[in-house]
Amino acid sequence: MDKIKRTRIVELLESRDFGSVVNVKGWVRTHRSSKVVDFIALNDGSTIKNIQIVVDPQKFAEEQLKQITTGACISVVGELVESQGAGQASEIQCHEIEIYGLCGNDYPMQKKGQSFEVMRKNAHLRLRTNTFGAVMRIRHNMAIAIHKYFHDHGFFYFHSPIITASDCEGAGNMFQVTTKNLYNLKKDEHGKIEYDDDFFGQQTSLTVSGQLEGELGATALGAIYTFGPTFRAENSNTPRHLAEFWMIEPEVAFIDQEELMDLEEDFIRYCVRWALDNCKDDLDFLNKMVDKTLIARLEGVLKDDFVRLPYTKGIEILQEAIKNGKKFEFPCNWGDDLASEHERYLVEEHFKKPVIMTDYPTSIKAFYMKQNEQKGEESVGYKGCVAPGPTMQGTDVLFPQIGEIIGGSVREESYDKLMAEISRRDMETEKLWWYLDTRRFGSCPHAGFGLGFERLILFVTGMQNIRDVIPFPRTPKNAEF
Repeated sequence: MDKIKRTRIVELLESRDFGSVVNVKGWVRTHRSSKVVDFIALNDGSTIKNIQIVVDPQKFAEEQLKQITTGACISVVGELVESQGAGQASEIQCHEIEIYGLCGNDYPMQKKGQSFEVMRKNAHLRLRTNTFGAVMRIRHNMAIAIHKYFHDHGFFYFHSPIITASDCEGAGNMFQVTTKNLYNLKKDEHGKIEYDDDFFGQQTSLTVSGQLEGELGATALGAIYTFGPTFRAENSNTPRHLAEFWMIEPEVAFIDQEELMDLEEDFIRYCVRWALDNCKDDLDFLNKMVDKTLIARLEGVLKDDFVRLPYTKGIEILQEAIKNGKKFEFPCNWGDDLASEHERYLVEEHFKKPVIMTDYPTSIKAFYMKQNEQKGEESVGYKGCVAPGPTMQGTDVLFPQIGEIIGGSVREESYDKLMAEISRRDMETEKLWWYLDTRRFGSCPHAGFGLGFERLILFVTGMQNIRDVIPFPRTPKNAEF
């Protein structure tokens, strides 16, 4: 048996080499038995589709066939033949079966449907289900698409640190990294913990973003992107939050706000197109079983140009909707940070296509974002839009079902202006000296954005909970697997 090389099921289902003897290995989805013939549906993870194994029960011991239950792992040698049934072109007439791993009746992922909550409690086994197999194959394809897009467009893959002493200006609560004895912490006379005896000699944490380091890369290599894990210690038990997630953060020298929006739109459309072109079987399954509007929504992203909407105009649209009877849970006055419900209204109900929102109030965005021209009390932003207060050159992409999927901006390249904003916010600059040096030594115009990878996977798969698009979710009180 071992002399015949294993063939993946995805390849066998495309093969028309009928009459050849093949070896296939995988996990049993179903086993239907009768006195005349047994049918085993086998899956090896290479495709959403199973291959049918046709077994003559007279040629095998009854006890062996009884052991082949849902979830069991087996190896089959047999003849590839043209299928007599509907649904697939080929099947295998079984000659030999070897059982690698038995699976008892207490196997949690039985053929009957399981709730997503039950599957999260069995995250070590849920990957074998059709739904999670589809999601993980799409996740892989999206990662490939991201790397290919940036490589083909002249970006360099840049590895920003996971352990950092910077908080990227309050981007989220952070997980500390330390070798200190937590039962005997060294403190100063004021009771403050001292870190001079810690591994790095200072307080360090897991990164919330690779952006600041990415900017350093852009000012040397021209165009870079980071793609790695990030961590936020926020006690949020919502369908949109994870404590550990992946971020894609390109930073580019010598581009302006318009060019940044062009990049954001072209990139996200490329990813969606890649999914439609390369994940058809998995998308068809998810469109049938999870979200019947999924494929239409993905195709819709490719049909029209994204709307480019100044924040001030967006607020006017939202307030007009309120006047006409629309109810929102959260306020949306000028200066408010828009909630997901506001973003989704603009995308799903008003424009009915993706929106790139620009020129947010400076007060609700980060210190490093480039401010628009100020004329008296008013701010003049994208396409001459006038706002009642200071605004910055933000470029956030809003998507249906998700809300914000990309957050971006032009970065402030002027040392004096950056320092003025830092001073206005009463920020400490000691740990950002290296970042400020990029504005002192050969500063250049540059811009960038961040895309939460799991949010992209949520959109592309139609799944409703972010915990279901990452293999092993890290959430409050949950790090078991």
